[in-house]
Amino acid sequence: MPLGLLYLFVSQEVVQPLARIALSKAEASAALGVSVDFFDEHVAHELRMVRRGRKRLIPVRELERWLDEQADLAGSAA
Repeated sequence: MPLGLLYLFVSQEVVQPLARIALSKAEASAALGVSVDFFDEHVAHELRMVRRGRKRLIPVRELERWLDEQADLAGSAA
């Protein structure tokens, strides 16, 4: 299954793919291509998250927003 898609199963048949709208911390770090430790130290504190009990969900749009804000134009000083 591609990352970011959730498949709805009915009687062992895939009915339709459902786009994920939120990811766990491990999924979000994998989507960005970084370790969970790096994500915790450098990224998570800049993101809005859904918190329910111990569960933390990061909206995909929030990851995209953060990535857009962090992106430098080609040729910009690092």
